Amino acid sequence: MELYIIRHGQSTNNALADPKERDRDPSLTEIGFKQADFLARYLSESIQGYTHPPVNLPITKLYCSPMRRALQTACPVGEALGLAPEVWIDIHESGGIYLDHGEEEGVRGYPGMTRGEVLADFPHYVLPDALTEEGWWKGGREDQAACHARAIRVAHALQARATTDERIALISHGGFIDALIKALLSQLPGTHLAYHHHNTAITRIDFREDGRLDIRYLNRVDHLPAELIT
Repeated sequence: MELYIIRHGQSTNNALADPKERDRDPSLTEIGFKQADFLARYLSESIQGYTHPPVNLPITKLYCSPMRRALQTACPVGEALGLAPEVWIDIHESGGIYLDHGEEEGVRGYPGMTRGEVLADFPHYVLPDALTEEGWWKGGREDQAACHARAIRVAHALQARATTDERIALISHGGFIDALIKALLSQLPGTHLAYHHHNTAITRIDFREDGRLDIRYLNRVDHLPAELIT
C-alpha cells in the first residue's frame, strides 16, 4: 500500500500576522486555492507519465479532514483524479475547532461544519455518519496527548491495509501530520522533533506486507512555483 500524506493549502489563519485574530474554521486564501490547483494538476499529470511523478499509479482513495481548508483543497484534487473525496474525521488538525476568547470566556469549542453545510458546498463528498447536523467536533481544545492518541488510531487503521494494492492520499494538517508520522514510525510524541510540511506538500510512505515501511520522500513541493511555497 502506498500512502501520500498531503497538507492543505494556505489558510487565512496561516497568513495571519496576529494569531489572536484566528478563525475557528478558516478558508483557504487566494494563494491556498492556487496551491490546491497546482497540486491537483501535478497529481493528475503524474498518472499520465509526468517526468518526476509523485505517484507511480493512480491514487485509488482520497481522504480529507472535515475542516474547511482541507475540504477545499480536496475539491480540485478529486476532480482531477476522478475520485469523490471521503471525509475522515480523525485526520483533523490538532486542537479541534476552538477559539480562545481570553480571560473572560476562556477557550470555547465549536461544532465545525454540519452535514448540510458540507453537502451544500461539496455535494459529491462521501461523509461519515458521525458528521451530523450538529457538526462533528465536541469539547473544547484537544490536548496533545489526545491528538497523538488519535494519530495512533489512524496509523493502526492504515497499517491494517498494508497488504492491499491501495494508493491512499490523505489531505490533512501540519500538526496532525507530524503526530501521524511519529505514530507510523513508532516514535515518542514530543517537541524535540517535528516533521514540518509546507502547504500542499506531499510525503510518501510505502507499507510492505512484512510490516516494514519505506519512506520515499518528505515534504515534497515540486509542484509549486517558488512564489507559492508557504
